Amino acid sequence: MAGSAIAIRLDRTRLAGVADWLAVAVAVSLPWSTSATGILLVLWLIALIPTLSWPDMRRQLMTVAGGLPVLLVLLGVVGMAWADVSWHARWGGLDGFAKLLVIPFLMAQFRRSDFGYRVFAGFLIGCVALLIASWVVTLWPNLPRGSHDAGVAVKSYIVQSAEFAMCSAALLHLAFERAVERRWLKSAALAVLALAFLSDIFFITSSRTTLVIIPALVLAYGLWRFGWKGLVGAGAAGLVLAVALWAASPYLRHLVNTLFTQTTAFEQQNAITSTGERIVFWTKSIGFIRSAPLIGHGTGSITDLFRRSAVGHTGARGVISTNPHNQTFAVGIQLGFLGMTVLWAMWVAQLLAFRGGGLVAWIGLVMVIQNMVGSLFNSFIFDFTEGWLFVVGFGVAAGMMQRQAHAQGEGTAKAMRAARGP
Repeated sequence: MAGSAIAIRLDRTRLAGVADWLAVAVAVSLPWSTSATGILLVLWLIALIPTLSWPDMRRQLMTVAGGLPVLLVLLGVVGMAWADVSWHARWGGLDGFAKLLVIPFLMAQFRRSDFGYRVFAGFLIGCVALLIASWVVTLWPNLPRGSHDAGVAVKSYIVQSAEFAMCSAALLHLAFERAVERRWLKSAALAVLALAFLSDIFFITSSRTTLVIIPALVLAYGLWRFGWKGLVGAGAAGLVLAVALWAASPYLRHLVNTLFTQTTAFEQQNAITSTGERIVFWTKSIGFIRSAPLIGHGTGSITDLFRRSAVGHTGARGVISTNPHNQTFAVGIQLGFLGMTVLWAMWVAQLLAFRGGGLVAWIGLVMVIQNMVGSLFNSFIFDFTEGWLFVVGFGVAAGMMQRQAHAQGEGTAKAMRAARGP
């Protein structure tokens, strides 16, 4: 009996190690391949689940940051009952919610595992490789690649610029920390890498969403690191940098100017542009929510509602969308104010999970802020790569924060016992 118990523990230890490395592999794959990420996620769950106990999971489900994502998924399941669409559409609508179920698993894993930093390092390595690829396809645009966007080797400019913004935020924090420690060479190297990511965003390719995310992160860092004075200082510094970038980057000026030209084209000609489509989607979404404000139209109802609203219209107003390009609207259309309340409560709880200082807390805040701000213009949680970036990034960072808190608590208890003496 004792031998079999030891064998089971050894098997769980091996599986836990495999799950840790698979989590690293998931992080490396995220910037590059949707199919590889999907396969690795399945393998990771297969390896991880046998290593977790019910107390491990219950601890995470009882936290607000870990329990609210599951509650939102459960609302999505219940919302299938009153959706006036096919069951195929209902299950398709639930798919966007489902990835949130993984958050408590990641929190439980990285509460006990010391692989968290390797996961983030793996993601950084994947993004550095993507940065090199971006410059390569910019210099040689006729090379075969998996994207039609200029300066993008795989996936899309929206995904790439969001990933680069997250990397630069973490790297600049590390550069500042090394400078405070007077480790100038490491600080300079980290700053140069961060600026390489930012130069790709401001001079090669970016989304307008990322151009909103970056100022939000600048202000958040000033507030998080230096308080209200830091917020004011970050705002002033950000304004100066914005003016400098506006003068230096023709691409940035073009990207911002298209916002106005596309809006004018939509208003005057009903032209199909990304800006015009968003205006239409948001306007229609508000109407959908008003018609079923409390519990929404049910899970999977978004496409059918847009299809009906497009009848008899042409141009931008006749476009049929599968999502409203706003996460709050995407939840509200299906689950009403009940779902929207849970969504925003989840985001607030997740922000509060990273109170305190240190790299892990900043990375966690970056993940949540990027998702919140980006979700004003896209349905980031329901999108594959953006959704998994948020889920994996938050889950790993939250688990690491719990691990740090647990270690500090044990250290405090040990010091108190030593102070009391034998």
